[in-house]
Amino acid sequence: MNKTNSNKQTLMDITNKINALASQYADYTANNLSKLVQIKSLSMGEKEVQLELKKQMEAAGFDEVRIDGLGNVIGRIGSGKKILAIDAHMDTVDTGQLKNWDFDPYSGLIKDGFVHGRGTVDQEGGAAAFVTSGKILKELGFDKDLTIYFVGSVMEEDCDGLCWKYLVEEEGLKPDFAISTEPTNLNIYRGHRGRMEIGVHFYGVSCHGSAPERGENAIYKAAKAALEIEKLNDRIKADDFLGKGTVTISEIKSGSPSLCAVADYAYFHLDRRLTWGETKESAVAEIEAIVKGMNAKVEVLYYEETAYTGLKYGMEKYYPTWKIEESHPMVQTGVRSFQKLFNQAPVVDKWTFSTNGVTINGYYGIPLIGFGPGNEVMAHAPNEKVPVEHLVKASAFYAAFAYELAENLSK
Repeated sequence: MNKTNSNKQTLMDITNKINALASQYADYTANNLSKLVQIKSLSMGEKEVQLELKKQMEAAGFDEVRIDGLGNVIGRIGSGKKILAIDAHMDTVDTGQLKNWDFDPYSGLIKDGFVHGRGTVDQEGGAAAFVTSGKILKELGFDKDLTIYFVGSVMEEDCDGLCWKYLVEEEGLKPDFAISTEPTNLNIYRGHRGRMEIGVHFYGVSCHGSAPERGENAIYKAAKAALEIEKLNDRIKADDFLGKGTVTISEIKSGSPSLCAVADYAYFHLDRRLTWGETKESAVAEIEAIVKGMNAKVEVLYYEETAYTGLKYGMEKYYPTWKIEESHPMVQTGVRSFQKLFNQAPVVDKWTFSTNGVTINGYYGIPLIGFGPGNEVMAHAPNEKVPVEHLVKASAFYAAFAYELAENLSK
């Protein structure tokens, strides 16, 4: 048997072992996720869930596990020259009205082939799966020229990508390749629209409400601009893969000296989704054109909050659009890994919502794909649950991908 055929045979043997171990550890993975879900972990309140994740990584035999200054859990396996990072954010949104849930959101109930609860899909399920992947890699004696960092990141729900800005710029962790474990319904995703948050301030002149003609009502300016923004949404460009950009007003406020006075101030907040080819500058210019002559100010907002570690950190609320081509080696490595594991071709698609990919690829250009357990329609929704089968397949995929990538790099 020649060397190429021998390598193929070895890789196929490893793939079969990965599948078998992932199935063998189905209960282990589900129970680990259940433990994570039982810990409420809103943005900036992730401390306890991070300690639990760290404990799980250590028990799985990771080579190194630590928590950085922002509160991200970083587990390492291997010590090769090239770096693969696998990311799962550990913060979740709140539950909303409990009457909309059929079960306790923090029960971590394992029943009828699902793990139930807030965060099972968005997105602690990805973390539970990659803990099992790490365990599998260690049991198989992974010794390739590749370092794998498994990152349980923080504050994504509040400010997607902030955690990876910290990892790259403050920790010096800039991987060569990355996988996001955000929910993809076990499809391979290769991009999503970007987004930004824009504030628009309108300034008027107050006067007594009995004679409004003496003043200049800021609310009327805002109202006229709002109608034009509604029209703008209809003409924003579209991309064949990512779809259409959008803009909507999500909040409006006003101020005046009295309820018997003309408003001298108004403000609205814009949620702007950016398709391919749109930029921060082009989006701002569109709004500035609408409010021209209205004595208004347009600004891209800034996020700055204190992590559970006590560190204050921030970034501009501009989250770039990103995509990589289906022919990209990163995507094709994922496709081959999927086919070898599951004997079928994967669906290659995109997310509707935004992820940490906005910094990983959008800012830093790191080749990135998404593969995660659960369907994104369950994200932020009541009765959130993830199939145990998805957890099993995701844990197999991450381990198989590491071997497939290492094999490609050695050629």
